[in-house]
Amino acid sequence: MVEYATMGNFPLFTMSFWPMVKAGILYSIPMMLLSYGLGLVVALFVALGRMSKFKPLSLVCAFYVWVIRGTPLLVQLFIIFYGFPTIGIKWSPFTSAIVGLTISQGAYNSEVIRGALIGIPKGQHEAPQSLGMTKWQTLIHVIIPQAALTAVPALGNSFISLLKDTSLTSTLTVQEIFMAARQINAVAYRPILLYCEAALVYLIFSTFLTFLQNKVEKRLGRHLQPENKETKKKHAKV
Repeated sequence: MVEYATMGNFPLFTMSFWPMVKAGILYSIPMMLLSYGLGLVVALFVALGRMSKFKPLSLVCAFYVWVIRGTPLLVQLFIIFYGFPTIGIKWSPFTSAIVGLTISQGAYNSEVIRGALIGIPKGQHEAPQSLGMTKWQTLIHVIIPQAALTAVPALGNSFISLLKDTSLTSTLTVQEIFMAARQINAVAYRPILLYCEAALVYLIFSTFLTFLQNKVEKRLGRHLQPENKETKKKHAKV
């Protein structure tokens, strides 16, 4: 890294671009995918817990959402990485980041999922049960698939925002995009150039993820669109 200190702006920009992209591929993206996937599982159970008629469970889930949504993610990460070792719980920077991001995603996405579940008409619950399906079978095979369709746009936005949130894990020394920029800047001391370049790398990744999100929404949106004119005409003829 010593050579960065003697480089001009353009050579520095070109030479530092790949280390940032590489950090994104090796750390930021895997960290985002892991914490998002685990967070969705947590979010689903928390959403179901909040809708439960068992009051203690509902209150515990509501308390969890209230605490996590009401405190900064950076503070949560610091508590996990710097605070937990004082009570005998010590994890690596990467693991601590996964735990913190998962807890955060679980709280925020649980509200998205809960809203989608509440939005399902009551008849969709009653009809399968009248055909002999149990409550859990109705939930798994009928309610959750329908709720997932309506929740996709909001969950997709959360997915993209999570990539930007991974920059906070640089404070835990996770070697992600922003940490790579900080390390190069410590040698070259060109903060405007290097931090703008880091922003560009995040923008490139975010743009690609937005493109994928739009593709998924269009594919799933076919199931939510009303009948087209030709279908309506066929129904009218019948």
